[in-house]
Amino acid sequence: MDSFVPRPHLKWGHWMTLYCWGAPRRFPGLPPPEERLFQVTPDTRVLAHCYWQPDRRRPTLLALHGLESSSRVHYMQGMAEKAYRAGFNAVLLNQRNCGDTEHLGPGLYNSGLTDDAIFVMRELTERDGIGAIAVAGYSLGGNLALKLAGDYGDAPPPWLKAVCAVSPVMELADCVHALERRSNVVYQWNFVRGLKARMRRKDRHWPGTFAIGALDRIRTVREFDEAYTAPFFGYKNAADYYHRAAAMRVVDRIRVPALVITAKDDPFVPVAPFLDPKVTGNPNLTVVVTEHGGHCGFLGPSAGPEDDGYWAEKMIVNFVSAECRMPNAE
Repeated sequence: MDSFVPRPHLKWGHWMTLYCWGAPRRFPGLPPPEERLFQVTPDTRVLAHCYWQPDRRRPTLLALHGLESSSRVHYMQGMAEKAYRAGFNAVLLNQRNCGDTEHLGPGLYNSGLTDDAIFVMRELTERDGIGAIAVAGYSLGGNLALKLAGDYGDAPPPWLKAVCAVSPVMELADCVHALERRSNVVYQWNFVRGLKARMRRKDRHWPGTFAIGALDRIRTVREFDEAYTAPFFGYKNAADYYHRAAAMRVVDRIRVPALVITAKDDPFVPVAPFLDPKVTGNPNLTVVVTEHGGHCGFLGPSAGPEDDGYWAEKMIVNFVSAECRMPNAE
């Protein structure tokens, strides 16, 4: 697997993270997507943006985004473009309420809610006849990808060929603790601002479902989870939620090929869990820990007109191409 070389001015984790967060990107290789709604529960639908090959039965990459993100974020589109070019369908799934979908169901999403991704995969196989699916996620989506694979344990479905996780928050308690450092105030502020705005939009569609008066007192992600996420999903508190929703609880049970990419200079995903024997001792996991890369960044020099430098996206497509036995897999 290629080693990651960052662009020279992006060797500091904060610079890499913030630059990739805000830098504009274009995706000329993607056709217009098909919007598709999946009825994941009797009262809830989720929205996916789908990029189909002429033969829809082609191997498919299911992409999962991070906290307060959506199918429109740059790494989701970047994965889709590279996967589509390699011959995959790309299905970009919005978590519940994300991507302006607060009206599609009364509930919330959380970092361990794998049910929706599993439902989508089953429908793709049963309704669309797709026989090979790989799942790739960034940050929260990376935790979801690893957790769903671990939850399957020794009996993964035959159509699940691989999972990939970039900057996964797979030990949630450690990540939330790191997010509370003074140096990470901008990330904390951005996440909390998004969570609070989403709850207010939620209240306009589902008035009275949540006590939004508590939002005025919330300043951290932990406080939000304590007030809303944990009680809604039946966890005792935020600490119980972080423990039970973390992929670290099941990562040793993963039995499909898995690629995990993280950076030592990620501002709020500590590297220690990736060196844990439960991770390093699982032969199904390929774990790549780079010196640089920030959080969901990994932008290196461009190697040609079809290489925009987003290294982790390229590694994902190379990995799943090999596991799905695609031609020209590197």
